[in-house]
Amino acid sequence: MAAEKLPFNLSGNGRIAAGLLANLLSSICIVFINKWIYVHYGFPNMTLTLVHFAMTWLGLYVCQKMDVFSPKSLPLRRIAWLALSFCGFVAFTNLSLQNNSIGTYQLAKAMTTPVIILIQTLYYKKTFSTKMKLTLVPITLGVILNSYYDMRFNVLGTLFATLGVVVTSLYQVWVGAKQHELQVNSMQLLYYQAPLSSGFLLAVIPFFEPLTGDGGIFGPWSLPALVTVFLSGVVAFLVNLSIYWIIGNTSAVTYNMFGHFKFCITLVGGYVLFQDPLSLNQALGILCTLLGILSYTHIKLAEREEGKSRLAQRP
Repeated sequence: MAAEKLPFNLSGNGRIAAGLLANLLSSICIVFINKWIYVHYGFPNMTLTLVHFAMTWLGLYVCQKMDVFSPKSLPLRRIAWLALSFCGFVAFTNLSLQNNSIGTYQLAKAMTTPVIILIQTLYYKKTFSTKMKLTLVPITLGVILNSYYDMRFNVLGTLFATLGVVVTSLYQVWVGAKQHELQVNSMQLLYYQAPLSSGFLLAVIPFFEPLTGDGGIFGPWSLPALVTVFLSGVVAFLVNLSIYWIIGNTSAVTYNMFGHFKFCITLVGGYVLFQDPLSLNQALGILCTLLGILSYTHIKLAEREEGKSRLAQRP
């Protein structure tokens, strides 16, 4: 895969740590900004996602003009399914949230990691050690403990949750697979996928959200609302870029593990900073999830070092 141009000189684990930190900080920022937008302005969810991807492409265009990266010509048919899977991921995730309780929604999200492992095992012939698979047990248990009292199931909600998990898993797997298959880096792939996904989303949005009038993409919106949405788009550029970079340089499973870590940080942060209630079950759930993540990280690093040793011993 083509090497990334970085504004600083880091290598190996240092680069990965920097990418994870950038994703963590930008993800936390965008949660608070988006919450403000939804509560104070009532901006529609899918339309905001469209703005995010349009801003991502604009940010990449500026980066390209500043010679941060060089675009690589890609046939659109090679990334069309990636762009479509992104739209499906957004649509089904929103429908899952609308038709399920928060607990059921969170449990469904936790199922993304094992589905990714299943897809990569069946279709990409990737192998995962038993020890690595076992790290999913405390993580899933942690999510269940966090969501136990708010889990309710219905046919329509379960259908949307299942479709959301499958499409999200495919999207994340393809983000990494396409970078290796097409020999491009995260910026080069996102440069083409962002506008394509924006076009697909624009075609889907009218089925879910109004285009004009109150709550529509074309307003009317106040200047503070537009400025805040623009700021959200700038942060989304950093989020999207860091997601692609993390998956391209590690794996979709590693990114999902990091997602569970961010969820724990959000819960703890809400308790420490805003005195949000935190039950004993939730505290135990956070500990279980963190135990699974630490175990995964330890096993992943150990397997990487073992692989390096085997390569070094080859004649």
